[in-house]
Amino acid sequence: MPKIDLNKLGPLMALVGTWEGKKGKDVSPSDDRGTDRNNYKERIVFTPILPQDNHEQWLYGLRYHLQAIKEGEKHPFHDQVGYWHWDPKAKQVMQSLTIPRGMTTFAGGKATASSRSFTVKAKLGSRTFGICSNPFLDKEFRTLSFENRMTLGKDGSLSYDQVTVIRMKGRGKLFKHRDRNTLRKIKG
Repeated sequence: MPKIDLNKLGPLMALVGTWEGKKGKDVSPSDDRGTDRNNYKERIVFTPILPQDNHEQWLYGLRYHLQAIKEGEKHPFHDQVGYWHWDPKAKQVMQSLTIPRGMTTFAGGKATASSRSFTVKAKLGSRTFGICSNPFLDKEFRTLSFENRMTLGKDGSLSYDQVTVIRMKGRGKLFKHRDRNTLRKIKG
């Protein structure tokens, strides 16, 4: 198998490895039309992939798997897989993610090779950085936008603050589903 040059990953290079966080905060809609606030722990594994070539575009990236478990529970309440890509020519980071509930998102944003913080965004209906859900979710919990800000701390930490704006059937106001956590690298 060809060797992967980690230096080509730009701002994603520091993510390679396994990360754990134990102080996650989740603000999500509850079944009774209110708001749930949950603490959670999670693990994210970032694995380098071979460069992807789209003719003159070259993407360097990571495959990732994330699992989050609510405090006091044994099984994940959230599972997510996807890719992070770096396009050095366009100075762009991109995140593609899929969750087993039947939703996929492709988000992007600007960065430099040395960025320690970057934000990716997606909007429903966008032809480039968009959101796609199964028919039930689109009808009952339509995701309108997604924003994920990643920050690599000087102390070696990885923090994210993610906001997903949802229009829920029967509710007049939009709901801002927010997840945030700070993780530490345990391997890699």
